[in-house]
Amino acid sequence: MKKVFEEFKQFAIRGNVVDMAVGIIIGGAFGKIVSSLVADIIMPAVGMMMGGVNFADLKVVLKEAVMEGDKVITPQLALNYGNFIQMIIDFIIIAFSVFLFIKGLNAMKRKKKEEAPATPPAPPADVQLLTEIRDLLKKQDVNK
Repeated sequence: MKKVFEEFKQFAIRGNVVDMAVGIIIGGAFGKIVSSLVADIIMPAVGMMMGGVNFADLKVVLKEAVMEGDKVITPQLALNYGNFIQMIIDFIIIAFSVFLFIKGLNAMKRKKKEEAPATPPAPPADVQLLTEIRDLLKKQDVNK
């Protein structure tokens, strides 16, 4: 059991795992913010422009609920396409945000590569040969 705990500890301490966990937590929170933005701000405004439509209530009822007095025996069966439309808008906003984030990261990476000094090209073969001859001649002069 101790060995398993040690392996888990090594796995959890790695930088990539911690970064991934932070990304998942922030992504979850961002998703909730976008869902609230769509459900509470965008869709009511769009619904109002469309004549007071509440997208959360848009559905096609396949089977009505079976009631016995005030008690629901069988719940209503419906296709809630209004909610589906909201989820599509959520996805589009999140996907566009991730696209902009990745685009920004790539731009920073490109800028870093451009800033890095390029290694000078190797001198031509004849210059290398002359340099070696010079070094050999210097060595012979020192040995005399």
